[in-house]
Amino acid sequence: MASLRDLFDLRGKVALITGGSRGLGLQMAEALGEFGATVILAARKADELQEAVAHLEDLGVAASAIAIDLRHPDSAEALAQQALHRAGRVDILVNNAGASWGAAAEDHSAADWARVIDLNLNAVFFLTQAVGRAWMIPNHSGRIINIASVAGLKGNQTGSLGTIAYNTSKGGVVNFTRALAAEWGKYNITVNALAPGWFPSRMTKGLIATQGEAFAARNPLGKLGGPDDLKGAALLFASAASGHITGQILAVDGGAVVT
Repeated sequence: MASLRDLFDLRGKVALITGGSRGLGLQMAEALGEFGATVILAARKADELQEAVAHLEDLGVAASAIAIDLRHPDSAEALAQQALHRAGRVDILVNNAGASWGAAAEDHSAADWARVIDLNLNAVFFLTQAVGRAWMIPNHSGRIINIASVAGLKGNQTGSLGTIAYNTSKGGVVNFTRALAAEWGKYNITVNALAPGWFPSRMTKGLIATQGEAFAARNPLGKLGGPDDLKGAALLFASAASGHITGQILAVDGGAVVT
């Protein structure tokens, strides 16, 4: 019987985290690295990646980075191959990279719709497929963590800014998680999703500056997500502690989705 410490131990594991240079991605990288994982961060901007790697190394985390834009069709396969060439394995895949766009549904342009769907949904599928084919399926082992959103579980408040492409993409991630969990369970690969509520980030900075107090007041805990609030859930889904959990969507939102 494994001890609880052993169940959460990630030593010897490699985690690939997209959108890992800042915000929620970096928060999760800190958590997985603290418990022993070697972390590979992927994002578009090389300078932000270098800063994130230096930050993790200061914390004692083994980290490196790959600069890549996952909106391009061939980038998912390229990222998977680069990560495997560098580390020899990818045990944990965190699909965190994402984008949003605010516009009324009737005014949403085709280009803005495609920009959000390509990164938030298409890239998630193609990178997961590439990592699954190359490492997880042949080795009958893997942990996939998709970052959905409470926006994928419901619509927006009446009168709030329209984000229909974002909500649609995150709703797609929710059912992608369930469908893939059903398919890949036979390979001993678990597929789960975290659905964050409002957390301060570059994507949410503008809205939180003007409406943060109102957002916090709408959930039972009365606060926004903080710099440690996604860590425990990410560690659970990345580790052997969740070995009998798959296809699940965990809202990390202060309880907002239940009210």
